[in-house]
Amino acid sequence: MTPTGVSRRRVDEVLARETGRFAELRPRGTRLLHDARRSMPLGVPMNWMSSAYEHPPVFVDAGSGASFTDVDGNSYVDFNLADTSMFTGYGVPRLVRVAAERVAAGSQFLLPTEDAIEVSEQLAGRFGLPKWQYTSSATQANSEAIRVARTVTGRNDVVMFDGKYHGHADELLAEAGGDGVKPLGRGVPRDATRHVRIVPYNDLEALERALADGEVACVLAEAAITNCGVVMPADGFHTGLRELVSEAGSLLVLDETHTLVAGPGGLTGRWGLDPDVLVAGKSASGGIPLGCYGMKDEVAAVLDDPSLAWDQGVATGGTLFGNALSMAAARVTLAEVLTDDAYESAAALGARLADGIESAARAHGLEWRAHRLFNRSGYTHAPELPGNAEEARATFDTDVYNLQRLYMANRGVWDAMDSAGPACGIQHSDADVDRYLEVLDAFLAEVAG
Repeated sequence: MTPTGVSRRRVDEVLARETGRFAELRPRGTRLLHDARRSMPLGVPMNWMSSAYEHPPVFVDAGSGASFTDVDGNSYVDFNLADTSMFTGYGVPRLVRVAAERVAAGSQFLLPTEDAIEVSEQLAGRFGLPKWQYTSSATQANSEAIRVARTVTGRNDVVMFDGKYHGHADELLAEAGGDGVKPLGRGVPRDATRHVRIVPYNDLEALERALADGEVACVLAEAAITNCGVVMPADGFHTGLRELVSEAGSLLVLDETHTLVAGPGGLTGRWGLDPDVLVAGKSASGGIPLGCYGMKDEVAAVLDDPSLAWDQGVATGGTLFGNALSMAAARVTLAEVLTDDAYESAAALGARLADGIESAARAHGLEWRAHRLFNRSGYTHAPELPGNAEEARATFDTDVYNLQRLYMANRGVWDAMDSAGPACGIQHSDADVDRYLEVLDAFLAEVAG
């Protein structure tokens, strides 16, 4: 038996069978992957499309609603949502029309369009931060937010929490290692993390120590850790976080990229949080590339000096940032798609999914817990939910979950990546959740032994 209560012998047997079935169901996709390796490493245009899964990637043909279809005609109810970036679902008619009209009229000018004003006012209303800037991804938005914080404070160092994910820029790829912090991944300079400090989530005493020398420009945090399943903030954590950051003369930067799907104002709105800077992206533009960050007036002031030439101010900007297509897509998505009712419907489905996961586990004698974060769920293969990233990693069996993903894919359910957890979007239905739980029950019946 594995520590999760699952039969290791059955895991190995089911893995062998399902791996063969995966290939049998996707002959054209297998050929395309082979041919693609002539011109792309691993046969994909971006490494994650291969490395995010233990099984081969599928080549997608089209998506509609809460589902997509691969080139072999296999259809999948999507609970990964492209890592939440497709929370809106596929083929939203109004967004399709607006995007097509904007492309026809010009998608990029390196100049502002009127849509950018409306998007900024929408975001200001949702998050309570008055000034906004735009990039093409949340990674770039986090990088710019750190540069703004360094300019405001005159300091260099950044505190992040163990288990975070803030993007793939050099210093964002930092993890605790040994007695300090080390780069995560090859190709990152060995000294890229010299200004980064990592502390355990929910540990206010460790945070206070990290801030004590007065050299920290900002604390970059998720409102809830979301890249090792979900780690929820302990009671009083956010109040203490805000107080400690303010006392240290640092800025609080909240990264809502993964948690924007929790509600109209993300977790900041749900929980009444008070960041100095807030970063978002992914679902805000219906899957069209966009990153953004909002600021309090006193923070934004360092960007608001018209006398400074582009190379004399804060190091921000990019040719395709804030382009006309991204702004048009974000405007219609925020105004007409990501409504209060849409968020509440997705959250109700997420709660139902979490209840069903725990019920299925109990039915098969497994002491598993399900995460609950509005529309999002996930797995803790243990009786207690984790309080920090170390506990999350210790209570999650990656091998069992990756087999579950494979099993589900072969039965028309696209589960989340192993670092995340299944999430419901605004086009999911009760029937979709029922289908997920039906396949989960069949999987557990095979492996629980």
